Amino acid sequence: MKAVIRFSLLSCFLLASQLSLAAFTLPGYEKYTMENGLDVYLMPQDEVPLVDVVLAVKAGSVSDGSRFGLAEFTTEALKFGAAGKNKIELEDELSFYGADFGGSAGKEVTMLGMSYAKKDGDIILPLMADMILRPDFNQQEIEKYKKRLSALLKQNRESPRAMIGDIFDHLYYGDHPYANPTGGNEKTIATIDRKAIKTFYSNYFQPDNAALIVVGDIDSKAMKAKLAKLFASWRGTAKPQAQLTKAKLPTKARVLLVNKADAKETTFAIGGPGIALGDNDEVPVSVINTILGARFTSWLNDELRVNSGLTYGARSRFDKESEAGTFKISTFTKTATTFEAVDLALKTYQRLWDKGIDSQTLASAKAYVKGLFPPRFETSSQLAGLLARMWAFDLGDEVINDFEAKVAALDIKSANKLAKAKFPASNLQFVFIGKADDIREKAKDYGELTEVEIKDFYH
Repeated sequence: MKAVIRFSLLSCFLLASQLSLAAFTLPGYEKYTMENGLDVYLMPQDEVPLVDVVLAVKAGSVSDGSRFGLAEFTTEALKFGAAGKNKIELEDELSFYGADFGGSAGKEVTMLGMSYAKKDGDIILPLMADMILRPDFNQQEIEKYKKRLSALLKQNRESPRAMIGDIFDHLYYGDHPYANPTGGNEKTIATIDRKAIKTFYSNYFQPDNAALIVVGDIDSKAMKAKLAKLFASWRGTAKPQAQLTKAKLPTKARVLLVNKADAKETTFAIGGPGIALGDNDEVPVSVINTILGARFTSWLNDELRVNSGLTYGARSRFDKESEAGTFKISTFTKTATTFEAVDLALKTYQRLWDKGIDSQTLASAKAYVKGLFPPRFETSSQLAGLLARMWAFDLGDEVINDFEAKVAALDIKSANKLAKAKFPASNLQFVFIGKADDIREKAKDYGELTEVEIKDFYH
């Protein structure tokens, strides 16, 4: 009997091992295009009786013009009433059915999402169609939201960690549209009115510039019929997008010192050129960055948090867009230890070139990345967002299906070669947010210094 139990346990272990070794692949889906130009993706997932619908539109902060925050504001304004129902009536109906509607604008794409129980689809899906196709853009609600947003932007001045990304992009990208702050600033938000919102909506929220993604407990044939009834009459042609130019690479080290006179700590970012979306080395670079600063046991977090106690956390990341990308290290520390932390971050970063990555560290990072990958795409909401992103940036199934193979293929020689090739080593860009009087002189040592007041970014 014991032998039988041991054999059964061994069989289960072997089966589990085989399953763990099976590569994660993108679930099957169907793609088609309606006569009006709207791309549609259908992915049945019947594990739970939920449905997620995402509308992706190829427009974001790069399309804001001088009204920074317009794309994001337009996305929010879709909730301000539609097809005769006011904002409160829409919210009440969604709340009654436990449905969740929201959206946000990125630099190049805007996404709107609705999540609802399968049984409520015949009520919720038409409601979403009304909000997308027949928004009222109520004037009173626009004015109320402007006031709330202005207050939030003022509040953000007290949170340098919330601002550091936008400020780094401002320094790095300069006058390129990628520098546009997605949320805008107080001055530009004040210029956004109903006319500007309607114009942005008319220019970009058109079927030939959008994709509708439905993932969840659906019958594809029945869903096609519902979508045709709701969206086939959508007509219009989007305004051609201005061609994005290549971002200019920095030619010298620069420092942007953002004065927050009452600060007790310094928040800083160090970085430079990264990689664009779809880069052939995107996967192996993510493994290397995991070692450097993308997990709790990373080099940066070990040195700056665990070993020295200079901060509660340090990280590094690549932010990728269609035509460019950035790499940056970011953390915070008390004012007195600003440059001790900066120098330690730079010293730790230098390990990529001085010592390189060893086999044990690489193996650990590869296992971590592979283990973290499938859970990122477990829910229908995650899968809908993935398909929307794939559509927006013209990415193929291989970004998912080849991921684990690319991780497995990364060896020591390639990893160390890529570390030298893809992580910026010269002409680094520095952003310091803190008390300028206490850090100004030393900050000059890291590059050409420019100083501004923190209110200049959100005012």
